[in-house]
Amino acid sequence: MIDFESIEKDGAAELSAAADLGELEEVASGLLGKRGSLKAAHRQLGALAPEDRVGAGRRLNEVTERLRAQLAARRSELEVAARAAALRADRLDLTEVVPASVRLSTGLGHLHLVTQTRDALEDVFVGMGFEVAEGPESETDWYNFEALNIPPAHPARGMWDTFYLELGQPETAVLRTHTSPVQIRLMERGELPIHAVMPGRCYRRDTPDARHLAVFHQVEGLVVDEGISFGDLAGTIETFTTAYFGSDIHSRLRPAYFPFTEPSAEFEITCTICHGGGCRTCSGTGWIELGGCGMVDPAVFEAVGVDPERWSGFAFGFGIDRCAQMRHGISDMRALTENDVRFLRQF
Repeated sequence: MIDFESIEKDGAAELSAAADLGELEEVASGLLGKRGSLKAAHRQLGALAPEDRVGAGRRLNEVTERLRAQLAARRSELEVAARAAALRADRLDLTEVVPASVRLSTGLGHLHLVTQTRDALEDVFVGMGFEVAEGPESETDWYNFEALNIPPAHPARGMWDTFYLELGQPETAVLRTHTSPVQIRLMERGELPIHAVMPGRCYRRDTPDARHLAVFHQVEGLVVDEGISFGDLAGTIETFTTAYFGSDIHSRLRPAYFPFTEPSAEFEITCTICHGGGCRTCSGTGWIELGGCGMVDPAVFEAVGVDPERWSGFAFGFGIDRCAQMRHGISDMRALTENDVRFLRQF
């Protein structure tokens, strides 16, 4: 008779003892291969009496299936262990802190000026009581336009030179042209009131010049609460301006049009390069446009299920790159993207 008990016991012990995938494959070959113990047992079936052969065959199949199951389980365990070992081997120690004096003397890198500016802006707004929120850079047409009261074929779409993505139906996915879609995502959650700023990267088909880039950074602000007025908006803009740029820099609002706010305004700050005297950067006006703002249009509230009879709010948005330009007196914004280390090392 074939000793099935010993075959299964010895095979199970060998599978459990395999220390790695290489050893496991050797054990598997010794059990299940053409010259393995199970194949040898199968060949012995022909020597058994006919009345014993059926029962022995059934027993051999049961032993084989149990060993195959144990092999699969052990292989899975060893694969997990191998992946963990590979990750440990590839791990990088990022805990080292290099002092600023060493970075400067050795020429090691540091945060880009735009990143530094974004961090500083977030600190200012957090100090004013805002939370910081983020959203995706690739958006659907609904979030980027329709929910912001800009339906298809609306003339206001000409205000943005949009990059469309080859995804889904034509012109249904875009690289966001502003950070305003994050406002929609926040209001959709229904967790009111909202006092939030939303920094991030945006894309428009603009020709780079002294004040514009095709890939730029924006920070959007949104306040939704009961009893919010245009005076709250103007006060917030002025508070931010003096807190970030200094007490000698002020803001002013000029009437404008945006589909998602009514009334709307553009806000400008004193040109930090000429301090109001007039220069090439401010086109001789003494003022630099920083961004747009206004009271949230009731149509936007209705698109996200917010009751405009109870809630009111304001929104504003401006360029982080423009803030860096104004705060540090950079005459041409294109310097931010040219990667000239002589420029970058100044900040």
